[in-house]
Amino acid sequence: MNDCAGDSGAPLRNRMRFGAGAAGIERAEAQFHDHAFAPHRHATYAIGITLSGVQTFRYRGETRHCLPGECHILHPDELHDGRAGTPEGFGYRIVYVDPALVQQALGGRALPFVPDPVVGTARIAECLATGVWNLDDAVDALRGVDIVSSVTQLLLDAAGHPSGERSRALALAALMRVRELIIGDSQRELDMETLEQAAGLDRWTIARQFRVLFGTSPGRFRTQCQLARVRHLLMQGASLSAAAIEAGFADQSHMTRQFKGAFGVTPGRWLEALSGRAG
Repeated sequence: MNDCAGDSGAPLRNRMRFGAGAAGIERAEAQFHDHAFAPHRHATYAIGITLSGVQTFRYRGETRHCLPGECHILHPDELHDGRAGTPEGFGYRIVYVDPALVQQALGGRALPFVPDPVVGTARIAECLATGVWNLDDAVDALRGVDIVSSVTQLLLDAAGHPSGERSRALALAALMRVRELIIGDSQRELDMETLEQAAGLDRWTIARQFRVLFGTSPGRFRTQCQLARVRHLLMQGASLSAAAIEAGFADQSHMTRQFKGAFGVTPGRWLEALSGRAG
């Protein structure tokens, strides 16, 4: 990576790191100040969110600009380049998804094509809620399905093709079995085959209908159950690290990120407020 000097004279570094992924799912974060991408193509969908600056890229014959909080959608095998739109550089997070996973989620329908590659914040709310770009969160079976389902729905929405799930008969009894399984064993990583067998449905139908019926994804619901367990354990006097492990989180820092994302405060601050020590 190259360096360049900022207004203060301190070097501004180009940085890139890769986060947790899974088969067919890769996630990365980048900050570039003096770097431009030559025209290239991806074999995957590349769906990024701009964190800072302006991303400027040429795509399907037009120059596009992606502002902070906006998302860009690049289809497989579409030629594009990339560079900073301002002297300050730009930063972004991106997820690369194998189109075969999207195809599985679609159930054999044609891949949707998004004509405008820059998508506003309203349409990406579900991807943000699902943690599509949360690089530090491990991608287990439930989380992987959440990511692919959210990306697929984003593609459908941005292409003007709603999923149609709300107009179909929903398998309430089957999805209640899935919900009860998650509640009863939230500290363990449930594999999708177990949920498919319990519901008698494929994993993509489970993901879509679970959200319609219960307002959240199976993976996110599991996290909510884990956090409820953490709060119970903390109120019983368990340490932060012990509560994290017993609830099924990878470690205390993973639990703390999820706790703050759900409740707006760290578990330490929550405990202080609970005991009346917070100022």
